[in-house]
Amino acid sequence: MAFRPTNHSSLAPAGRLGAVLVAGLAASWAGAALPAGAQVFVVGEKTAMADVSTEFHPTRVELPSAPITERGRRELVRNLEAEQGFAHRVLPLGQDVTLVANGNLTPSGEAYKELLYKKGQSAAPGDRVVITAVTVKDDRIVFDINGGPYLKHRILRHVELNGMPLVPDDGAQVTGFRLTLLFEGGIPDISAPEVKALLDPVIDFGVKTSGEAYADSLPQFLKDAIGQHDVLVGMDRKMVLAAMGAPASKVRELVPGTADRHYEEWIYGQMPQTVHFVRFEGDRVTQVRIAALGQPIAIHDQNEMRGYLDPEDTREIAMGDGKPSNGEAGPGAPPTILKPGEVAPGSSQRVRLPVPKPVPAETRNDPAPGSGAGQPGEPGNPATEPGNPATAPGNPAAAPSDATTSTSAPTGANP
Repeated sequence: MAFRPTNHSSLAPAGRLGAVLVAGLAASWAGAALPAGAQVFVVGEKTAMADVSTEFHPTRVELPSAPITERGRRELVRNLEAEQGFAHRVLPLGQDVTLVANGNLTPSGEAYKELLYKKGQSAAPGDRVVITAVTVKDDRIVFDINGGPYLKHRILRHVELNGMPLVPDDGAQVTGFRLTLLFEGGIPDISAPEVKALLDPVIDFGVKTSGEAYADSLPQFLKDAIGQHDVLVGMDRKMVLAAMGAPASKVRELVPGTADRHYEEWIYGQMPQTVHFVRFEGDRVTQVRIAALGQPIAIHDQNEMRGYLDPEDTREIAMGDGKPSNGEAGPGAPPTILKPGEVAPGSSQRVRLPVPKPVPAETRNDPAPGSGAGQPGEPGNPATEPGNPATAPGNPAAAPSDATTSTSAPTGANP
């Protein structure tokens, strides 16, 4: 196993640029004399960082006194990861920056400029940034911005086994940094919006989300309800998500008294806090139940949309065959592409099935030899004479006596 050296030159683009300029100027001075009237400009830290602002204003966010719970930790990770904002200042590349809650930023002032000069910048003021990872510890919350200060498999990239690298080097470079939000005395029971307010000196999260932009397009009473995180009976799912966010859990059950209608219930909150049960049938809220500690459950089941998204404008499509109408006893005619009164080609020619030839019934007493009765089928036999009722098609006596007879020959064919 062998270890490959790390290329640290890519971590300090600004410092390398200054060294190259100084080396080039030194070589030009040593190789040839400068012409008369020539001017020499040396780019250093002060010149490169002259336009970088280090102005900082601490926040004043009122924090709760209760410590954070395990559920609160999960909520912070769920609500902050993948959030996007805009940089309020020049952000360093591949380095850790610590921000004290309602306090100062470390490093700051000239030390912050030196950090930018040596390491470079990952984002300029106004650039869009994204939180790619959130780690909640006992007294701090660690945010990786734009991928963080380290590449994936940063150790395995420099390890070889029998001359083969464990992880191939794809030439990727660090593009982000790490921001640590420090709480003196431990993390309180804080929410995601309060964390965003504490990060405001570094990252601006004040840009409207998709839910806020959607709420602005609604009538004023719906906009006020969404701003107060209230759910009204008649809202659709998109409105509920804008007002309350994603639910903690969902339940899907049959509507009582039905066999094929389902409802879905979204549950917000957990006891002893107030719990909201929002019931959907289809895409609309049909019932809202609010369970507050020490109070009876408040039930809202009347439409509160004031005519907006009136459910009467919708129709229900039932599954299965349509019900008979106009007094019909059964289902209607099957669907067809023919026009009314039009007949499909060949549909008027009915298929004629073969009709079995009637066979006379057997008699108890055989006719005597020589009598005029004769054998069945012979001329002069009254059983086969035309007009004999025994040979009528509807007479049961004309049916064959053997029940096992399967198929007779078609009419007009010889038996």
